[in-house]
Amino acid sequence: MSASTPGGAPRPEPAGPGATGSASVGRGKRRTERLGPFVVFVLFIGLWYLVSGWAIDAVFGKPSFLLPPPHQVIAAGFLDNAMIRGQMFEGVWLSAQVAFLGLAIAIVVGMGLAVLMSRARWIERSLYPYAVALQAVPILAFVPLIGSFFGFDFTSRVLVCVIISVFPIIANTLFGLLSAEPGQHDLFTLYAASGRQRLLKLQFPAALPSIFTGLRISAGLAVIGAVVGDFFFRQGEPGIGRLIDVYRSRNDNAEMFAAVILAAALGIAVFWLFGFLGRLAMGRWHESTGQR
Repeated sequence: MSASTPGGAPRPEPAGPGATGSASVGRGKRRTERLGPFVVFVLFIGLWYLVSGWAIDAVFGKPSFLLPPPHQVIAAGFLDNAMIRGQMFEGVWLSAQVAFLGLAIAIVVGMGLAVLMSRARWIERSLYPYAVALQAVPILAFVPLIGSFFGFDFTSRVLVCVIISVFPIIANTLFGLLSAEPGQHDLFTLYAASGRQRLLKLQFPAALPSIFTGLRISAGLAVIGAVVGDFFFRQGEPGIGRLIDVYRSRNDNAEMFAAVILAAALGIAVFWLFGFLGRLAMGRWHESTGQR
């Protein structure tokens, strides 16, 4: 029988050793999660210094200027020259605009096609092979056609982003819409739900994990598309991809690596943004949010 306080209320039982051990395990896990990325980053920087200072010459037989050390990259790209720093931030801002606009169009087109294909099997069989073909053909094969029809400026770069990023949205959204349990479909049929109610209240909630997986993949691909478009559409304002090519042609390797770091940071930021939105949309109820 549990002890009582003088007022008659039951006295709370002291926490047992199992609770204390579980709390310690939780704290250790959180500490590891925070420490892991830092350790990997330190190892990466150490490997970079090792290769740039010794291995590039002794192992690969290449001149050391091809891979400048990290401190030289940071200084040349972000600290020493205000003009270079301004160029790179303007370039990454333009590429971000291209990537976000292309991704927004790809989301609308991809989700629209996925919803359409989920309505009937014959529609899926009619449209899905063309979506696969669009993904299978290398994007460089479309570049001359896009340039001939739309010019070589901002519009063409956005179109490259759409082409390269739309398929993961189509595939993952369609998979998610078709993944609702048959028993739940039967329940909606029992209550004579309309197709619109079934789509909004059953299929879309069931598809959210797959949708956000596709969005995160397409977000990274949209940044790649923006950089690729910069490489091949050389008119208009230079994005970060064109700056990378300019620095390469001048053998300004430190500036080139700094621009690559900025492009990678843009991709990581967009990927993280959709991961954050996915956690907001799904909360803690699905394991893909990382709440474990």
